[in-house]
Amino acid sequence: MKSLKVVFLGTPEFAKTALEAIHQSHHEVVGVVTVADKASGRGQKINQSPVKVFTSENNIPVFQPEKLRNPEFLEELRKLDADVFVVVAFRMMPKVLFEMPKIGTFNLHASLLPDYRGAAPINYAVINGEEKTGATTFFINEKIDEGNILLQEEIPVLENENAGSLHDRLMEMGSKLVVKTLDGLAENSIIEKPQPEVEHPKNAFKIFKEDTRIDWTKNSKEVHQFILGMSPYPAAFTTIKISEEEKGLKIYNGKFEVSEHGKPVGSLEISKNDFRIYTKDGMYFPLELQLEGKKRMNVKDFLNGFRNFDEIKMA
Repeated sequence: MKSLKVVFLGTPEFAKTALEAIHQSHHEVVGVVTVADKASGRGQKINQSPVKVFTSENNIPVFQPEKLRNPEFLEELRKLDADVFVVVAFRMMPKVLFEMPKIGTFNLHASLLPDYRGAAPINYAVINGEEKTGATTFFINEKIDEGNILLQEEIPVLENENAGSLHDRLMEMGSKLVVKTLDGLAENSIIEKPQPEVEHPKNAFKIFKEDTRIDWTKNSKEVHQFILGMSPYPAAFTTIKISEEEKGLKIYNGKFEVSEHGKPVGSLEISKNDFRIYTKDGMYFPLELQLEGKKRMNVKDFLNGFRNFDEIKMA
């Protein structure tokens, strides 16, 4: 089978797994583009992206430009004479970059396009209670996540699965799909096809802090799926008052019960053995949570930390 010369562009662990799969295949990774190293924390320690770490461990040429239109950077990429660029979890690319390789530039996206275009497809698939999702490889064009589809594969979303678990399964499946796409392009056996027009597309917009606040006026199932869809990152939160001090409370997992209760929506009942929050149509019972300033813990350990439960209420 023909071997392709590949330039890979990506940053996080999701991308690193795909890069590793290409590196282990018969295709040749001739260069990698990733984010610049950044200093963070009190000690301003230099942190490298998972993709950068992999390139260092495997002696792969790496580029970390501040600007993707930098003429010197573009010229260095041209010299690599790549057949194809592969993009996984990277940033927006200028046309001069994605049109550079002979075959083109394709992206791996963690959804069944055209559904869930955008930055957080895995989170929203869980939040919306989808029974299935998947991964798509497609040629990049000037519109976000709208290029011609190359290959797609689907997987079921498991009952009570959170975004972290689904992320890991899609990461493994997606890495194999990337290599399968390269094989198909090498043999000219893939027929690209335009994405179907969708009147009401399911979007996956970037998630900001306020988007992670739990809306207790929704029904119990919706609350449960929202919490799972935000777990473990960025994590759904609510606010409670402890001795009149308002604190954030992240909830990572729980269970719910549908029942009539007559209690105010969003009210809290807490005791030595029970922690429940009333929803539109029932109750939600947090099982894993993290109080602001504390570590993540199970509900039993959380409750053991209090003596006067009358001091705790919803903010």
